[in-house]
Amino acid sequence: MQLIITAEGQIRCIYAEAIDLATIGRMRISRGSFVEPNTDGQWIVDLSPIQGPRLGPFAQRSAALQSEIDWLEQHWLSPSP
Repeated sequence: MQLIITAEGQIRCIYAEAIDLATIGRMRISRGSFVEPNTDGQWIVDLSPIQGPRLGPFAQRSAALQSEIDWLEQHWLSPSP
């Protein structure tokens, strides 16, 4: 689990239960995306909550979820230059 700590002391991560994040301090959890099926039974990743793109369609939900994580790690979780 990657934790990005800003100069202001804020921590950003993709939520997981690998560690108890509440032990670090007060949390504010917000949705980064939606993974939903379309009318054809394929899976779409909608990253609009963080001004990201739509990804897919994917035949398997697991592929959509991995694509979501990959995009978030590369474009949202990376520390700012």
